[in-house]
Amino acid sequence: MSTELIIALVKASLILGVLLTNTILLIWLERKLVAGMQSRVGPDRAGPFGILQTVADAIKLLLKEQIMPLKADRAMYLLAPILALVPSFLIFMIIPLGPDLNIEVGGKDYIVDFVGADLNVGVLYFLALSSIAVYSVVLAGWSSGSKYPLLGGVRASAQMISYEAAMGLSLVPVILYSGSLSLVDIVSSQSGNLSTSIPILSSIVSFIPKWNIFPQFIAFGIFFIAAVAEVNRAPFDLVEAEQELV
Repeated sequence: MSTELIIALVKASLILGVLLTNTILLIWLERKLVAGMQSRVGPDRAGPFGILQTVADAIKLLLKEQIMPLKADRAMYLLAPILALVPSFLIFMIIPLGPDLNIEVGGKDYIVDFVGADLNVGVLYFLALSSIAVYSVVLAGWSSGSKYPLLGGVRASAQMISYEAAMGLSLVPVILYSGSLSLVDIVSSQSGNLSTSIPILSSIVSFIPKWNIFPQFIAFGIFFIAAVAEVNRAPFDLVEAEQELV
């Protein structure tokens, strides 16, 4: 096995490990914060401080009985969750996780970039894959063979689609400001601090990071709201709010 292939496999494994670990920590942090705001304890049984509660939930879901509706299209019914899961993992392959690393193996230098794939159309790749989840919701409702899940799937997908245009347009200022569709180039363009030709303000803005949030703060607000709505988090959680729907 060549050194390049080994480096690629290790890099993919690290990206997957960072993704899963980050998901566990963020879900635990969110549940603890929400519990504190609602005067509850939150997860505290699985692992230290309840930090392994997400792992316990995943094991519980894997061990639950598989229920198949009588009139369901079996192939399409099983394909729906795959369409929702796989794109979410593929998106992380284009997100840069850190600077390049120089390593020496057998007297030969290798440059390891901490990104799965540096695509020159990374933003379009991100938007395309993130939109596939809409099809999984509709497909799950349609393949069940019942009209009520189909109506629920159409309603959920309608909410997801309604924020796609706003999310896509909010990325245009970042692309124009960075001059590239590559996420690696966009991240690199944010290195350093802001600068200005006005002498009075130069000492103040020199401490502000050169992030795209500051020159495009309106676009950032639109993107943030649309992103929260895309993943059905509060207050855009009507799709998952059974009590309100009933």
